Amino acid sequence: MNIYVGNLSFQTTEDELKRLFEAFGQVESVSIIKDKFSGESRGFAFVVMPDQAQATAAIEGSNGKDLSGRALKVNEARSQGERSDRGDRGGERRGGGGGGFGGGGRRR
Repeated sequence: MNIYVGNLSFQTTEDELKRLFEAFGQVESVSIIKDKFSGESRGFAFVVMPDQAQATAAIEGSNGKDLSGRALKVNEARSQGERSDRGDRGGERRGGGGGGFGGGGRRR
């Protein structure tokens, strides 16, 4: 199961997350997502645990847990197609459509 871990301190390491989740079972991988330009943490990560029951226990046991002064937000990761927070990208556009310049005619 792929687990989303949010609200991470920017100083949190993959080793710290691995130790936290290993308390619930086998951890296959930990990936802290980093900014492609600065290389700094974006404040969230994904943890992969192969056993469904252990992963569920890890979610329940670590959601809201304090790590480096931050309350973690932990849940099952959703695929990109399941995310509802991506807005209207590629779909219907809202608004005036004129780029904010009005009707396009000259004013007299």
